[in-house]
Order: sequence, then structure tokens, then C-alpha cells
Amino acid sequence: MFALAAYVVVAAGWSLWTRQGAEFSSLGMLVSLAAIPVMWLLSWRKLRVAEALGSRALRTDAVESITCGWLSFVVLIGLLAQMALGAWWVDAVTSLVIVWLLVKEGREAWQGEEPDD
Repeated sequence: MFALAAYVVVAAGWSLWTRQGAEFSSLGMLVSLAAIPVMWLLSWRKLRVAEALGSRALRTDAVESITCGWLSFVVLIGLLAQMALGAWWVDAVTSLVIVWLLVKEGREAWQGEEPDD
């Protein structure tokens, strides 16, 4: 997670430095929009099964699905903002929001803490 976060920071920084943003993607918007309810349903079911089995591993996997849903939400907001504003820098800025989520998950995994729902 930390390596991915570092890569995203470098890529976002490069985009901001060179003033080159990503192009808007309708397909990306549709995939992100679909992922939000799918990840919510998947995580809800995983949490139910994890509780029934007493499985910490499955609970952790369910929390990763919740995180994936939040990442999809951030991407969707970024794509909508990019579409509305037409600003080249939106993708880089939303990438930095994703870095916060990656570092949070990485710290929890590194420390072996119970993740928050």
C-alpha cells in the first residue's frame, strides 16, 4: 500500500508539474458508479459471513471491499468535477485524496489493527 501511495504521489506531482491531466472517461465513470453499490453489497455479505464464522481474515477482506467502494466514490467525484469544470488538474488532486486512503489502510495492515467500518 505504501509503495502504491508513493507511486500515486509521484504520478500526481508529475501531472501537476507538467500541467497535463487525464482525459475524461465515460466508461471510467460508469465502472466507478457501478462499483459503489456492488462493493457495498459485497462487503455487507462478507461481514455477515465473517461474523458467522468468526473469521478475522474475511472481516479484513470485507473492510478492503468497503475501502474499494470509497475509492470508487472518490474517483466518481473526481470524474464529475472534471466533466463539470473541464480542469486538467482534477485527476491529480483526487489521486492525492486516494493516497490518504491508501496510507490509512497500509498503516492498519502494518500495525495489525482492527480496521474501522
